[in-house]
Amino acid sequence: MNNLEHFRTNTGKQERLNQLIEEVLERHSHPEDVYEIVAILESVGWNDDQAVREFGANDLFDLSIQIWEMIKSKLTYVTFHTVEKQSMKQISIEMIRSFLRGLIFAFPMAVSVISMLTLRYSLWSYENLSVEQATAIAIGTILSFITVGGVTQAIARRGFFYIIQGYFHLAKKNTFIFIRIGYLLCIALGVGIYVLNMMFNFFPFRMFSLIILFFFFLNAIWLSVTVMYILKKELVFTGLIILGIFIVFIFFEVLGMNIILAQIIALCLISISSMFLVFYFFKKEIKKSEKGINLQMPKISITFYSVGPYFFYGFLYFTFLFVDRVISWSTNDQYMPYVIWFRGSYELGLDFALLVLMIPMGVSEVIVNKLMKDLENSQKNYLAIESKEMYREFFGKYKRMFSVNILSGIASAFLIYLFVLNFDKIPYFIGEHGLISSKVTRFVLLWGVVGYVIVSICLMNAVILFALSQPSMVIKAIFPALLINIFSGFLLTRWFHYEDAVFGLVLGAIYMSSVSTYYVRKVLKNIDYYLYAAS
Repeated sequence: MNNLEHFRTNTGKQERLNQLIEEVLERHSHPEDVYEIVAILESVGWNDDQAVREFGANDLFDLSIQIWEMIKSKLTYVTFHTVEKQSMKQISIEMIRSFLRGLIFAFPMAVSVISMLTLRYSLWSYENLSVEQATAIAIGTILSFITVGGVTQAIARRGFFYIIQGYFHLAKKNTFIFIRIGYLLCIALGVGIYVLNMMFNFFPFRMFSLIILFFFFLNAIWLSVTVMYILKKELVFTGLIILGIFIVFIFFEVLGMNIILAQIIALCLISISSMFLVFYFFKKEIKKSEKGINLQMPKISITFYSVGPYFFYGFLYFTFLFVDRVISWSTNDQYMPYVIWFRGSYELGLDFALLVLMIPMGVSEVIVNKLMKDLENSQKNYLAIESKEMYREFFGKYKRMFSVNILSGIASAFLIYLFVLNFDKIPYFIGEHGLISSKVTRFVLLWGVVGYVIVSICLMNAVILFALSQPSMVIKAIFPALLINIFSGFLLTRWFHYEDAVFGLVLGAIYMSSVSTYYVRKVLKNIDYYLYAAS
């Protein structure tokens, strides 16, 4: 064979190989490894004999290795897109916005605490309630968080998905589907606990009525605040909470109405107003966008399947946050007229400790947004074969972010703890009893602060994993943590004292933060794959 014939033969073989590569890439644009290429070739009819005859390969696996090397080579020399660099001013403004967005989400909680400190009551609590009334309201509040916790996560996940693309009409449709589900869950659970209470007489009717009323109205409020969060109207909802407290003030202080009746009326008005505002904000956004766009919602079964893990996470997370309180209040080591009996000293310590999450939530919003932006840009700056270098860079960034999150949590814990310890020394606020005069309150405050600082790590990890479409990893971290919280808290309270339930929170927090950190590291180690999977 002369040189020309040899050149033509090699050229023809190379063309056939290029065509085969294109056929493989049509089946899967980003094969994971050689074995997947073998499977693809076998699926279109190739075997060892053809590989030998057509390309002179030893067998089909040898041919797949050649194809894999050529695909990697093609990926290596993909032309980069230029990433526009931001100025320091732009970066600073973006970081401040992210921080405030994370912080603002906790404003309603802060407003409620400030109201309790100054007025001695808020929209759903009062310092001088009887233990029976406090028990009923606490049960209704906890049930509301647990019942709609999953629904709020589903609304946020799917709502953001459509809003980011500018499809506010679909976001509205999707949101109100889940709001209806939230109300149906509320009604179903209400009927269920009514039947159980009729059968076993856990609580008298006066207590059960309070449980249901606060449960229903708080459900409506949590659903509304989630919608306002995805529409970036968090300050509006904070204003509604302040308005609600003002309504309670008018009815209770000025008109002399019973505090619980005043709160129920205020909750009713705020829940109705917030739902009307949700309609208004969606209508306003739909008018501004989607002109000429008439997209259809996907099948509801597909929607449910896609948000199922986030729904389950919401249920697990809020159950984790409150289960130690239920365990503590069900400890039969003192007067117990009912199966659950409110312990104000325990509740007060945890309520103040929960404020520790405010600053870390803002910090997490900043650092996760920065990490995800860097990850997006890295896809344009790194070669396909440089995944190890990419992992080292982003794991280094994650470690720095982890440190910032821990330091912000510790600083927040220190400030909150000092503030609460010294609050009673402020002349204006000195009452008959000190705010934390109880040893139990100080004990729970200290360990609650520790627990919530650790929880903040898991929250940061969860946001990263959610951004990369890995909710199953978050669930694998939080579900065993919930069981640890329940079993350790139950045993400690039954062996020792009711306040030891807080150790269940701490132990569960340690577990879920450790495991979620492990999963984030695992994802970053294979970041190229997970970025592709999330896209």
